[in-house]
Amino acid sequence: MAIEATKSHFATARNWLILLVAWELLGRFQLVAGGALPAPTNVLMRLWTDRTDYPPHIWATLEGAGLGFIVGNALAIVAGAVFALFPAAARLGRGVNIALFALPPIAISPLLVLTFSGMTPRVVLAAIGCYFVTMTATVTGITQADNRVVDVVRAYGGGRWKILALAQARSALPSILSGLRIAAPNAVLGSILAEFGGGGRFGLGVYLLGSLGRAEPDRLWGIGLAATLIAGLAYAVFSLIALHFTGATKAVTVPATPPGMARRNWPFWLSAALGIGSMLLPVALWWLLLVLMGTPTMIAKTPAGLFEYLFLLPGSGASQMRLLLALAETLPMTLVGMAFGIAFAFALAITSVVRPGIVRTFLPVALVTQTMPLVALTPLLVLLLGRGPSVILWITISVTFFPAFVTMAQGLSLVPRAALDVPRAYGASPFTQLKLVSVPASLPYLFAATRLAVPRALLGVMIAEWLATGTGLGNLLNQSRGYLDYGMIWTVAVVSVLISVLFYQIVVFIERQVLARRGMRTAE
Repeated sequence: MAIEATKSHFATARNWLILLVAWELLGRFQLVAGGALPAPTNVLMRLWTDRTDYPPHIWATLEGAGLGFIVGNALAIVAGAVFALFPAAARLGRGVNIALFALPPIAISPLLVLTFSGMTPRVVLAAIGCYFVTMTATVTGITQADNRVVDVVRAYGGGRWKILALAQARSALPSILSGLRIAAPNAVLGSILAEFGGGGRFGLGVYLLGSLGRAEPDRLWGIGLAATLIAGLAYAVFSLIALHFTGATKAVTVPATPPGMARRNWPFWLSAALGIGSMLLPVALWWLLLVLMGTPTMIAKTPAGLFEYLFLLPGSGASQMRLLLALAETLPMTLVGMAFGIAFAFALAITSVVRPGIVRTFLPVALVTQTMPLVALTPLLVLLLGRGPSVILWITISVTFFPAFVTMAQGLSLVPRAALDVPRAYGASPFTQLKLVSVPASLPYLFAATRLAVPRALLGVMIAEWLATGTGLGNLLNQSRGYLDYGMIWTVAVVSVLISVLFYQIVVFIERQVLARRGMRTAE
């Protein structure tokens, strides 16, 4: 085992060295887009030249991300415990959970900047980025506690909360720490997105925004790599914490399904009431938050105000046309990018089983694209690919394939070896084994990967439209912010959430049909 681990580490180091040497040659001789890809040595030199600029920007980003991380994860752990202990609460909160999961951060960033001041937009967006992954990890950990330990606590007179404190919480610790590992870089991305949306003098997002258009690719790459390093360190810190408390650092895929999905034998009236309540609760919270904050009606649009903006005002027809034209540009690219991203992830997952060495060679590049915040990656891809549809496609693929790949690869790795013995005994090739056994057995993971890809695809398209192509919902959001068209800003935010939720529910519906036909466990 030690020899295999040494070989694996050597192969990883070799792959990184090959990547850096190739990058240096391409950048040194300006072989990519006329110098849009600078050599690593030039990037490091620029980082040294700009070294005095970074401390206030990094500190501002870390402050927003850190506060958001604390707030978002505290709420997530409490909510996860409540959802795990009270299934009715989980069913009632399902609409809010799916909306938060599907929410493209770029869509609400301008709203937060307009509504709040100071660090609040960064904290809120960072907290939203943390909430879903930690909440679902908490629910998973609590509900999968060892029933024997639970029975012992119950036998000694322990009630529901004693069982939670003495048995379920301890069992959930590894799962919660796995969620925190994913939440940490999400908090960094949320803070940078809020900075990029406007407001504040300092922050890596502000620094990046001010550096665009200066024809200095080495500075853009420096900012991007600085953001990548922060996100990567955040992940590494919680990986070490997980190692200390649990003694394991295996990657755990956080479910893409919110709690409350298991079928329960509730009376029809209760199930219907909870279903209706879960749909109405997000709207009620939206209205209640605006009322409690006392935000001026010109800026804050309640559901009724948004309906008036879209259907009752003299300019409603023009607003509807602008929205429809933007949707006609965004939706096709979202579907195409998501399809390519999932297909690439599936191919990579299959390759990881058949030819693991190829995947190990590719993973260094993949890891960089995933830890680099999307708003930092986009300007770099614009330098390389221009401002056409190709940059949207590449960005969408880059943000969707990796979590989908991790989920699919985990599903393939969990197929029992005994299930593969029969086709192997008949001389089946590795691809035949995958076709007949591994892929059908891992279908639940394939659908989970698709659910994970849905909101990320729309986020990637909208950021590319905002920063690169000047089309679609992303551009409409940017224009509306410039024109102070608050009604359209709210419209784009709400419509983008509805699109993600719709795509999510379509995937869930297809999953039910396919898995039910195969006799597999389905979501509600």
